[in-house]
This record gives sequence, C-alpha cells and structure tokens, in this order.
Amino acid sequence: MSDPFESTKPEELVDFVGTHMIYTYDNGWQYELYVKDERTVDYRIHSGMVGGRWVRDQAAHIVRLSPEVYKISWDEPTGTCVSVSVNLKARKLHGVIFFPQWVAQAPEKTVCFQNEHLGQMRAYRDAGPTYPKLVVDEFATLTFIENRGAHDESVIACPPSELPPGYAARRN
Repeated sequence: MSDPFESTKPEELVDFVGTHMIYTYDNGWQYELYVKDERTVDYRIHSGMVGGRWVRDQAAHIVRLSPEVYKISWDEPTGTCVSVSVNLKARKLHGVIFFPQWVAQAPEKTVCFQNEHLGQMRAYRDAGPTYPKLVVDEFATLTFIENRGAHDESVIACPPSELPPGYAARRN
C-alpha cells in the first residue's frame, strides 16, 4: 500500500516545493504557508479566528492543477480540514476551511504551537462537538512570495508574536 500523503506526481511539484508565501484573505485574516516538500507544509496564522497558531510538518496532499496553479489539502489533528488552491502567476489563493464545531465555539484552544500539543488537540477533537462545521470559503491575495528551497526549518520557526515588526507586512 502506498503512503496516503505521497504526491500523485512529485515531478510536477519541483517548482512549487520550497515556496513560502504570506497571504491575506478578503475577510482580513492573514496566513503564512511554506511548502516544505511534496507532501508536507508548515504554516503560521497571523490574524483571524485562530491567529497566533502555528504548525510544522503538517502532512498534506499537494497537486499541480496547471502551470503555476496548485492545490494543497490537509486534515488537522483538531478535526479542521483545509483546502487551498494557489495561483502563483495571478497571486491569488482560494481557501476553504472546515472548522469543527468545538473550534468554532472555542478557537482559542487551538492557538499554540500545535506540534507540542498533539494529544490535547486530538482529545478536544474527540470530545467534540464536530458538527455542524463552520465553513470559511474565501479568496486571498498573495502579498509575499519567495522560494526557500525544501526542508528549511528556519522559515516557520516561531509564533507570530516573536517575529520582527513588519514581518507579515512585507510585499514583493
């Protein structure tokens, strides 16, 4: 049996792996995402319902839809499911986040470095409630894009509160 997070076509992701981006959804929420390799992402949430949360080594399904257009989807230990489509050329992103009801009711419980609290996140998820899901369906503008290469552990290495002033406001 193959690895469930193995990319269907890793050779199509060569140009996307290493991409580090900061984006702002139309609702004002700001996120940061780093494509660590063909099946792993790191991310940091600067503002929004779960602003302050950060995660490393999140297993993800990553595919290329067309040149410079990619889709990344993952299921978190919290029970939150995320799917984002990224158009690098247009500098646009469309994301759908499916928050379980427990996160909608108490989002602050997830605001942490998730990797150090995996057991707690799973316990919250299992305790629920999970339904109805809070669905956030938004477009975003990519305000900062760079390529940092694969497996750069320095890209997402601290919470947003420890970043230098102006870090998330960078534009290119």
